[in-house]
Amino acid sequence: MTKVETQEHKVPYGIIAILFIGAFVAILNETFLNVALPSIIDEFTVSPSKAQWLATGYMLINGILIPASAFFIQRFSNRAIFITAMGLFSLGTLLASLSPTFGVLIAARMIQASGSAIMMPLLMNVMLVAFPIEKRGQAMGVFGLVMIVAPALGPTLSGIIVEHYSWRMLFNIVLPFSILSLVYAIFKLKNFTPQRKIKLDVLSILLSSIGFGGLLYGFSVAGDLGWSNPQVYGTIIAGVIGVISLIIRQYRLEEPLLEFRIFKYPMFALSSAISIIISLALFSGMILVPIYIQMIRGFSPTEAGLLMLPGAIVMGIMSPISGRLFDKYGAKTLSIIGLLILLVTTYEFSKLSLTTSFAFVAILFSIRSFGMSMVNMPVMTNGLNQLPPQAYPHGTAMNNTLSQVSGAIGSALLVTVMNKRTEAKLEELTKGPIDESMIDTGSSAIDVQSQLVNHAMLNGINFSFFVSSLIIIAALILAFFIKRVPVNQPEAENNTKSK
Repeated sequence: MTKVETQEHKVPYGIIAILFIGAFVAILNETFLNVALPSIIDEFTVSPSKAQWLATGYMLINGILIPASAFFIQRFSNRAIFITAMGLFSLGTLLASLSPTFGVLIAARMIQASGSAIMMPLLMNVMLVAFPIEKRGQAMGVFGLVMIVAPALGPTLSGIIVEHYSWRMLFNIVLPFSILSLVYAIFKLKNFTPQRKIKLDVLSILLSSIGFGGLLYGFSVAGDLGWSNPQVYGTIIAGVIGVISLIIRQYRLEEPLLEFRIFKYPMFALSSAISIIISLALFSGMILVPIYIQMIRGFSPTEAGLLMLPGAIVMGIMSPISGRLFDKYGAKTLSIIGLLILLVTTYEFSKLSLTTSFAFVAILFSIRSFGMSMVNMPVMTNGLNQLPPQAYPHGTAMNNTLSQVSGAIGSALLVTVMNKRTEAKLEELTKGPIDESMIDTGSSAIDVQSQLVNHAMLNGINFSFFVSSLIIIAALILAFFIKRVPVNQPEAENNTKSK
């Protein structure tokens, strides 16, 4: 083990600040480009399915590299990891800004993703090592600013920028921050986390790439291609086989790439289950609300982004507060209250109409975000607190991997539910006698069809929110089984290392 350049109880706020800025910029970039896709399609004359690879490819690289983050964090210093990651991210950002062709832009996004993938696990691991267990709630609450607020701010900021400038401005704005963070790290960042000389198992990397990459890709394209497409179910089947093989392989290794034995800690296993369920339901708001606002109500992308901005601000304000409340009261009370708020607001979203006011949707979305801020980080922190220090890299890697995979599954599931319900409702409306209350008098045949499509899509969106409500009920039930990890628990006990 190398010498750690800090005292045991001295919190390295400077190191955390550098990592915080780098992670925020990297995670912000994950959702930054979504609103700009139409502009990119026009400039490079590519199909929407090809353009979607700018988002899908980014997520795929994250899904492949995040499971390996436990190895990198244990093997190399946080200084070397951060400088390498931020260097790759900055290079990708520069290439994306200057990209003359769509192929170069895709390559640039892949390079960006290879740098950003390690950011969240690295920052989370440093904070677990830096703060004593009784102060981690507040620290991880601040960390929630990166994990929750950055992706939420992405569409809002990009919508405003793209409406007035070229999509390249998105990368031009990010680039100075990433370069400054890189330069500062080169001169000021010191090592804080311990390292161990462990070997990288190449077969585990291969199985991880096939497993998590296959699942992420399959569920990501399911909404567009349909579940019956061989490209969808083929990659999902390959992903399931890959993950099962990966788990079997890890139990046979003395130094596993991803330690699955950490699920023997009950609070970590419970927190992971709740986090997976919340990620599944979270995308109902992130995806369905913009669809409702833009496609059914006719508002612009900027207006849709602004509608979601108060929710992002609420989460930004509440994340540190929820952390302090966690330190005082524990995760159980916070998560139950948060999940109840989440359940009620999600159910209310299942009753949207063609006349629901913009202000009402914005307020409801903000209250939903308030509930979300009381669940994610407290539950995750409580689970990580039960792990011994040597298992932190595996815990953070596992959490981030499960978040990526469950997010992809959730978005695909809810979009599929919406599409199937929309198709069924449209068939019902067009085959039977038309309800005159659904259409404007004097409308042409084309207008009538368009209005019926809107009614059918609204029905599909509402049903998807209803399904999300049922998913949240499952998380709420699990929350009653949360137990607070004692502050004086010996963190070094129950070593997860293979015997």
